[in-house]
Amino acid sequence: MKKLFMTLFITFLMPINALAYSEYIIPGGENIGIEINTEGLVVVGFYKVDGKMLGEETLKIGDVILEIEGTNVSSIEEMSKSVRDNIKNNEVNAKIKRNGKIMDTKIKLMEVDGVYKTGLYIKEKVTGIGTITYIDPESKVYGALGHEIMINEINTKVEVRDGNIYESYVSGIDRSTDGAVGSKNATIIYDNVLGTINDNNSVGIYGEYEEALPSKDYMKVAKWEDISLGTAYIYTTTSGSEVSKYTIEITSLNKDMINTNKSISFKITDSKLLENSGGIVQGMSGSPIIQNGKIIGAVTHVLTNDVTKGYGVFIRTMLEEGDNN
Repeated sequence: MKKLFMTLFITFLMPINALAYSEYIIPGGENIGIEINTEGLVVVGFYKVDGKMLGEETLKIGDVILEIEGTNVSSIEEMSKSVRDNIKNNEVNAKIKRNGKIMDTKIKLMEVDGVYKTGLYIKEKVTGIGTITYIDPESKVYGALGHEIMINEINTKVEVRDGNIYESYVSGIDRSTDGAVGSKNATIIYDNVLGTINDNNSVGIYGEYEEALPSKDYMKVAKWEDISLGTAYIYTTTSGSEVSKYTIEITSLNKDMINTNKSISFKITDSKLLENSGGIVQGMSGSPIIQNGKIIGAVTHVLTNDVTKGYGVFIRTMLEEGDNN
């Protein structure tokens, strides 16, 4: 049977210290709110203006609008102002990024009831929740999620302009069932910024933790040869802000996949977590995996046809990626 899986981030995204990562780090498990401002404005769809698909004439889904008439635009409000100030012959000049290449084009407009419309659906930020994996106590670099954040509408990785992680509280869980992955429900406290977001890549999001370090014991970073099949634990938040410890079983290890976010396979065995959540749910992404007193990885994906099973990323893969940014 073909295995289906999905990432566990809920969509609602520093220069890092040049020294090598620490061998003892602070394990996470806390729920965090996430907000990433995209690089430019991302075209995620089109709508008809007076019966015409106006935006499709010059733009494609996934294009990133960087400038209007030579002025940088980083918000829908800035784009609207630049369009109003510069419109000529029902169009404006634009600089865009398409498939990684910078190019010039025009954005067509049409006046409807005194309002100029572009026919574009635009995204300027991505918000959601996830779980923090670790904080390096020496550099204060943190890693979270264990996988990249995508723009759901177009299944494209978010290019980070800037962003923050925030304090967050879990208010409840919609349970997972086979074929239907559930999710954490959470409130994001936007007044309490925990850190920056500077990078979004295949094994996590990274930035600088700006709050006081949590009062936790540091934990040894495992080597690949330290990991074994059998009992392990995940640290995650299922209610409020309290991090709880739940039993899992490591079912397979794939060293050939060590640089990906699916090198560790596991199964939830904790009866309390299974009763509460049905298995793995969205929002658990980034929950640290602990075995024999060492942090070995983080939860990244759930198998949609068996929601008690999932994948994890090796912790040193996350740390090395964080150290490279």
